[in-house]
Amino acid sequence: MIVERPSASRGQSPSGADGIERRHSFSCGTYYDPQWTGFGALRVLNEDRLAPGAGFAPCRRANMEVLTYVLSGALAHRDSSGEERVIRAGSLLWLGAGHGTQYHDFNASGTEPVHFLQAWLQPDRVNAEPASASRAATPGEGWQLLASPDGHDGSIAIRQDACVYRLELAQGSATVRSLAPSRRYWMHVAAGSARVDGRDLSAGDGLGFSAGHGPVEFAAACATPAELLWFDLPG
Repeated sequence: MIVERPSASRGQSPSGADGIERRHSFSCGTYYDPQWTGFGALRVLNEDRLAPGAGFAPCRRANMEVLTYVLSGALAHRDSSGEERVIRAGSLLWLGAGHGTQYHDFNASGTEPVHFLQAWLQPDRVNAEPASASRAATPGEGWQLLASPDGHDGSIAIRQDACVYRLELAQGSATVRSLAPSRRYWMHVAAGSARVDGRDLSAGDGLGFSAGHGPVEFAAACATPAELLWFDLPG
């Protein structure tokens, strides 16, 4: 089975004078749609843009795996552990909220905007100790593992039986991925355009795969490289 989530159909939080623009693949915050409350363990997938100097108010989260991937610019992150990081384009930040943590994300630049994706995954355990980590993706074509349950291949170890991959497709390139019948998969076009499973997709489009869908083919759709995020989720 395939679930389609075109970019234009996503929810949108009201844009105001705070310099924040948000698009929601699933219900989050002020946006609620009972037909889009998540996809398996993937509960939230937001695309955010912050103007120079803009940021979110500090918030508290518990029992959620928060994964933030920066597409352009630089995002500053602070949390109640005392950790402070600046996450730049091509890097992933993991925050395991555990039994509860407060954090604050904001644009690290006063002159340049920042553009990023943020996903929330349900953890496989509750009330763990809060923790965080970050890693930079290695530039280049093909599949790259960013997060996994055991941290193999240099990925960030997260608290869920899930893997997050980055796929870069250059002009003329293509790849095929086999799907396990017991798993769910969500694909999000982060940048550029691509042809996925016979569908022409652009930035912001998403597809969900479940119930034993066969192999999926990915191909670049134009001269500009495409960047995709792939969530391999428990069934």
